[in-house]
Amino acid sequence: MNVFIAGGTGFIGQALIKKLLLAGHAVTALARNPAKLGDRSLQLRIVPGSPLIPGPWQQELANHEIIINLTGASIFTRWTPTAKQKILHSRVAATKNIVEAIPPQTDSPVTLINASASGYYGFCQDEEKYESDTPGADFLSTVCQAWEKEALQARGKARVLLLRIGVVLGKNGGALATMLPAFRLGVGGKLGHGRQWFPWIHLNDLTRAIIFLMESKGIHGPVNLSAPRPVRNKEFTRCLGQALHRPTFLTVPRLAIRLVLGELSSVVLEGCRMMPGVLLENGFTFRFPEVTPAVEEIVGKNKG
Repeated sequence: MNVFIAGGTGFIGQALIKKLLLAGHAVTALARNPAKLGDRSLQLRIVPGSPLIPGPWQQELANHEIIINLTGASIFTRWTPTAKQKILHSRVAATKNIVEAIPPQTDSPVTLINASASGYYGFCQDEEKYESDTPGADFLSTVCQAWEKEALQARGKARVLLLRIGVVLGKNGGALATMLPAFRLGVGGKLGHGRQWFPWIHLNDLTRAIIFLMESKGIHGPVNLSAPRPVRNKEFTRCLGQALHRPTFLTVPRLAIRLVLGELSSVVLEGCRMMPGVLLENGFTFRFPEVTPAVEEIVGKNKG
């Protein structure tokens, strides 16, 4: 298939591009900084530009069967009014420009695969959340709702998939990259009481699931991308410590987290028990359904 990807220079995007090329797909990547894509296969075309700014890249996009949108400014910053506006604008404006570039429906079906996040569901305590469940009311949930609403404007000219992505665990990036230094020093610990749910997914399963969704023409709408066995923060903390052979008896106090992160602290202190209902119903098989083998596989590659 001919695949156009925006947001390909990020942690998920780079891994997905490699997986797509290995599977024999032709990939075009939109990039403001092509150098971030590193070594490039002859099968990978680079189109300069930003999804936030309409331009010639939109004509390039129109020639592809699959459009994947992974763009969005990082949420891991203090949520000042300016930062909140950047987080929202980077997602909604980019998605709007991508949707506008999709041509009216033709004989060749088009699929738009648009990123979203587990934050859509807000703070759920112990309640399991599936794709049909209602959204939350906090800032991150309102961002996800606006993001998805913009992507759904493509219905009528494309099959639309909304990827509600959990915490992605992988080598050389993502959540583990920020956690590992402290845990390797033996000062890693649970966050607050540690009972909050942690909806995680191995990077390998994430990229495999996206390709699975590309090829599963009958699936559309929201899809939760998380492992079928979410864990609580204290369980994940213990698992990571054991994999590194380091103690994890410390606790990072809730007050300290709130003082450092401000409103963002709610994301790590509350959590969500998100379940991959659509993937399981449609026969997707996870290679890493359990957190311990997933962490051990990643940490083993990062040792030294």
